[in-house]
Amino acid sequence: MKLFSCNSNLALSQEIANHLGLKLLDVEVKKFADHEIFVEIKENVRGEDIFVLQSTSYPANDNIMELLIAIDALRRASAKRITAVIPYFGYARQDRKAAPRTPISAKLVANIITSAGADRVLTIDLHAGQIQGFFDIPLDNLYAAPVFVRHIKENFDLQNLVVVSPDVGGLVRARAIANKIGAELAIVDKRRPKAGISEVMNIIGDVEGKNCIIVDDMVDSGGTLCKAAEALLEKGASSVSAYITHGVLSEKAADRIEASKLKTLVITNSIQPSKKTLSIKNIHIINIADLLGEAIRNISQEKSVSTLFD
Repeated sequence: MKLFSCNSNLALSQEIANHLGLKLLDVEVKKFADHEIFVEIKENVRGEDIFVLQSTSYPANDNIMELLIAIDALRRASAKRITAVIPYFGYARQDRKAAPRTPISAKLVANIITSAGADRVLTIDLHAGQIQGFFDIPLDNLYAAPVFVRHIKENFDLQNLVVVSPDVGGLVRARAIANKIGAELAIVDKRRPKAGISEVMNIIGDVEGKNCIIVDDMVDSGGTLCKAAEALLEKGASSVSAYITHGVLSEKAADRIEASKLKTLVITNSIQPSKKTLSIKNIHIINIADLLGEAIRNISQEKSVSTLFD
């Protein structure tokens, strides 16, 4: 087993390597003057079980190309098996035809990763579960829920909690966490007039006097999250925190979170946080290197990955 890290999240890759007691492969991943990507593997990988670590976060297209070229380099170097470890799977929101004459880009990305030569994929909290079926190779979708549950138990009074789903689509995820901590469940009913704009309409469930925890798979602009927090507080919630797997936090999202009524936003390091994100006091980052490391170990040893969901 060997670990190959591209450039999107070197810090997480190094922590995974440390957890497994391994060194990252000696590779060079760089850009030429015209921004073409070049990959050179500087040690023998013939017959090896290789895990390529790369989140396809911003800049998404560059990071996807890095991943594809790395996979191609490994395949041509006769690696025995290539697993693409993609903590954050970009383009996941384009998982269906939401309007006439639009693409299903998540399926396209799945196709090109497979065509490049990946033998399997490992990721965390896919935005839509059906994306697993877009791949014609095995895919393991881990969940950050066990990590979140431990953190919630360590930092909250479980007797006065309500877990909140920010929309109907995230209800299964929120219910799973609510069941594990014995909390009640609420739902934010919202309408989205157009892409990137959301309007909170109503709260389904009793949140008065409760500490609310919003659970979701990703936060991008932060607008929906901040409006949901305001709506919950208007309904009498004592406080509102959020546990969200992927902190995309594009453009001025970090400033928006800082100025919001959120007590705490907890995200994982599936995407390498920016300096701005690290400077915001009400944004906390928890480490998923151990979770990914154990999944990689189990895959390499042909053991069950589902045991990590508990």
